[in-house]
Amino acid sequence: MVKPGSSPHSYEPKPSQMKDINNADIYFSIGVEFEEAWLPKFASQNKKMIIGNIAHGIEKLPMAKHHHDEDEHKEEKEDHDHEAHEHEEHNHDEHEQDSLDPHIWTSTANVKIIAKNIYNYLVKLDRKNEAYYKNNYNKFLEHINQTDRTIKKILIDTATGTKFMVFHPAWGYFARDYGLTQIAIEAGGKNPKPKQVAHLIEEAKEEKVTAVFTAPEFSDKVAKQIAKEVGIPVIKVSPLNPKWSENLIQLANAIANK
Repeated sequence: MVKPGSSPHSYEPKPSQMKDINNADIYFSIGVEFEEAWLPKFASQNKKMIIGNIAHGIEKLPMAKHHHDEDEHKEEKEDHDHEAHEHEEHNHDEHEQDSLDPHIWTSTANVKIIAKNIYNYLVKLDRKNEAYYKNNYNKFLEHINQTDRTIKKILIDTATGTKFMVFHPAWGYFARDYGLTQIAIEAGGKNPKPKQVAHLIEEAKEEKVTAVFTAPEFSDKVAKQIAKEVGIPVIKVSPLNPKWSENLIQLANAIANK
């Protein structure tokens, strides 16, 4: 429903998509933010439609935040003129820290769970075609495994803990799967402050970050600023790319500088 170039955090379905909802037997919910507001409307519009939670069984990670938020707060608290404002920001950051990362499909391990959930719902809805779904499910599992093997081969010489820089922290599950660390430029919907940008530039240099990854759903102005200072390219890669396997492989190649 949400295509590359649109944000799943604030998306509003098009009238044509709302028409499609009327004809759907099942809606697969994955837990992105726009669904919080829209799922009740979908259910009300098509009362016969099943809403299937395909994120069931996946343990979600906390959403990444700025690495230097705590340092920033300590420095800001020394300025008594802004004490009330800082207190409000601190509470906001604590709220953001508690939010969970919805980008579960960036992990091959998670996609296996998602695929099994989809398979279970389809079989429940259409028992007579169970063998057809089972055959396709098994084929897709092999596709997932091949994707995972390819990524591991690409990253074989990449040290555990290697950091890569992203504008929007959408790759936490990918990083977890392959022993990497994502450095978020934007976190909690907020662009970094000038001091944070300076910290990010220094960190990118120290960690020998090879590229800054941005998505078409977000502005790349700050990412370009950091990349220019460090002397590395800006690479656009959308977590919403429908070519799921190729997308993860492209990300791995860029991180490994291949």
